[in-house]
Amino acid sequence: MAYYYVEPEVAGGLGKHTVLDSSVHPPAITRLHYRIINWLGDALLESFPALIITRDAASALNEAKASGYECRDLELTVSDSFREIYPERTLPEFLWLSVTGVAGRNDLGIADDSRLVISERVLIVLKTFGLNHALVESY
Repeated sequence: MAYYYVEPEVAGGLGKHTVLDSSVHPPAITRLHYRIINWLGDALLESFPALIITRDAASALNEAKASGYECRDLELTVSDSFREIYPERTLPEFLWLSVTGVAGRNDLGIADDSRLVISERVLIVLKTFGLNHALVESY
């Protein structure tokens, strides 16, 4: 099976309520607050070292029996500028995508250089929900 590095859209950053341990690399997050500044529409977003995914895309990964991840709740907020620019825009529900797998073995894993690695079948699933602003290259 083919595997790919994916560098997802960065639509914001870690919010002030994020709890992380920066004494390890990559930093270990125990509570995630993601603050959206400008979302272009992808189903998978990042702000190192965190990944978030729309609930619909996460459900599709679950239905596909993808391996190497867990979904958790997160706190999601939007910036004032986002509200001003997109006053009518409704965001989908997002979940924290915690990657637990081994790169190149599980469907989702983290490479030694901290990049996300996904299987071809996960790539196909994610593309159906929007992955237009991610960088994708062979693993």
